[in-house]
Amino acid sequence: MSREKLQIRRAEYSDAPGWDDYIAANRDGLAYHRFAWKQAIEASYGFDCPYFLAEQNNRICGVLPTAHIHFPIDKGQLVSLPYCDVGGIFANHPEIADALFNHACDYARAHKIAKIEIRTPPAVSAASNPDKRNTHKKGFAHDNPGPTGVRKVRMLLELQESSDALLATFKSKLRSQVKKPAREGLFSRLGGQELLKDFYPVFAENMRDLGSPVHSKNWLRNVLKHYGENARCGVVYMPDQTPAAAGIILCHNHVVSIPWASSLQRFNRFNPNMFLYWTFLEFAADKGYRFFDFGRSTPGEGTYKFKAQWGAKPQPLNWQRWMISNKKEVQASSEPAVSSSGGTRDVAEQIISKTPLPVATFLGSRLRKYITL
Repeated sequence: MSREKLQIRRAEYSDAPGWDDYIAANRDGLAYHRFAWKQAIEASYGFDCPYFLAEQNNRICGVLPTAHIHFPIDKGQLVSLPYCDVGGIFANHPEIADALFNHACDYARAHKIAKIEIRTPPAVSAASNPDKRNTHKKGFAHDNPGPTGVRKVRMLLELQESSDALLATFKSKLRSQVKKPAREGLFSRLGGQELLKDFYPVFAENMRDLGSPVHSKNWLRNVLKHYGENARCGVVYMPDQTPAAAGIILCHNHVVSIPWASSLQRFNRFNPNMFLYWTFLEFAADKGYRFFDFGRSTPGEGTYKFKAQWGAKPQPLNWQRWMISNKKEVQASSEPAVSSSGGTRDVAEQIISKTPLPVATFLGSRLRKYITL
């Protein structure tokens, strides 16, 4: 590491261009790491998001984005990052990564926050070359393995040079499922905030059917607003223009990520969900992106198999939770940072799925901000 004095401070909004440039220069940065994620959280849900910058010679040499997620009556935890699969430390050197982590721990102590959760991303750069090693975030928060428990993976597809070339790699059954909706009159649109009015009813109904609290419409509006041209909302319509499936993608460098996608069960026989994903994959391949990030799944479950059929490969997610004491001590939590559904959650899902849609949407959109997954 350089002998230049290392300074760590909290990022200001004026640091956004430099922050995004640093993430863009990192081969494993994703759209979630951009400053827009902080802007959307603070504007929509009101949580404070301390983003930490490490500098040497007035140049950024490391970053750690966090959000302070908490109920009104407790101190909650620092999460890097909530509402997505990844966050973590990006640094030029392991010692800088350590310094950033320790600075975040000091911040947590000062604000009486007892937990820090870091969702270290797999190396996108090694997706097509398993022998490549990820070195950009070695250090305290990276070298210690997370607690054992249910393993989650991120499903990543390496794209072809065009959508035609990508389509040619699919099995005949998958190609048929992709082409069938258009033959039956379904069509899709890609856009921005103007499509939110069609996206949100599909999203809210699907989340209700799954028994999951739905994000607020304001959150999604702010994501689309702050990401601008780096975000696309996609909607698949039935021939009569009824929205049947919808999703949002975020673009960054060579990776397109899809944090939210939904379809309505009553239209399943028309394959609108397949058409939606193909719309996004077609866009990504033809725009020259190298990878499509399908997001988090549990190996062997339905969503894993759905993503695998497109050719997506699993990458283990390393989520770590740390307990912060007032004695300058930091201890890895024995509580799994990624847990499976079961028990109380299964009961809650049953209750939500049977709740009338307007009620589920009203309650879910007010509770969802406290759920970091």
